[in-house]
Amino acid sequence: MRNSPNRLLASIFGAVYLLVGLLGFAVTGGVGFIATEGNLLLGLFAVNPLHNIAHLLIGAALLIAGLSTVAAARSVNTVVGAVYLLLGIVGFFLVGTAFNILALNTADHFLHLASAIVLLGVGLAADKSVRTRTVTA
Repeated sequence: MRNSPNRLLASIFGAVYLLVGLLGFAVTGGVGFIATEGNLLLGLFAVNPLHNIAHLLIGAALLIAGLSTVAAARSVNTVVGAVYLLLGIVGFFLVGTAFNILALNTADHFLHLASAIVLLGVGLAADKSVRTRTVTA
């Protein structure tokens, strides 16, 4: 793991997102599962139970990939980074609408964009010598 930036990053981000998902449940008592406005985690990030579950799933995927192979970590970092980039951009347009089922707020958008930059940057640039398997039909 020390020799692979992708495995290291996936493991660290995975552990952090698992912790954030668990901590989120401490502040979402009384919040609807898909409430469009949630309670604040760390006084800054809005969360609801669905948002917490999303953090747990993403954290688990990153941590498992980080503890697995370089190719797995690289793939998961890239995919999660791309999803966070999309969520970070689209999230700005969801606030105040019924489609904001993750109870996103401005702080969430900037955190998602920052995560996207780091995950995509490492996923696309580091460990280039490692090939991922491609399936041909």
